[in-house]
Amino acid sequence: MSGRQWVIRPMTADDIDAVLKVEQASFTMPWSRAAFTAEVVDNDLAYYLVGEADGTVVGYAGMWIILDEAHVTNVAVLPAYRGQGLGEQLLTALMADAKKRGALSMTLEVRVSNEGAQRLYRRLGFTPRGIRKQYYSDTKEDALIMWKEGL
Repeated sequence: MSGRQWVIRPMTADDIDAVLKVEQASFTMPWSRAAFTAEVVDNDLAYYLVGEADGTVVGYAGMWIILDEAHVTNVAVLPAYRGQGLGEQLLTALMADAKKRGALSMTLEVRVSNEGAQRLYRRLGFTPRGIRKQYYSDTKEDALIMWKEGL
């Protein structure tokens, strides 16, 4: 992780254009503008953060909090900024926010082939708990379910 300091702040509807660029550069089946608008504007269970470098959104992360559990929906960083610690800082900020909002644990799904993300999640205390078969509709790849207890 580099020593770079990122600006991490809550996502607003004004960030959606920039977040869509991150989304499209990160995923084979990116979410739509309507999906992000619904999450940020209409979903009372959803909380999203953006990470900025020099005033530009270069990453984001989101979660839903349902009762005392947080479910990570997305973590994405523009390719040029990966490996510099932003994903870790976004996820750490999500965990802190989830704890403040009463969550006791956090879960996420990650592609079984995404070893880099799995290493990050393990470093932050997540442990594998199961597999969702053919979870990803683009490739039918399985998802590893990971949990972190005791936020």
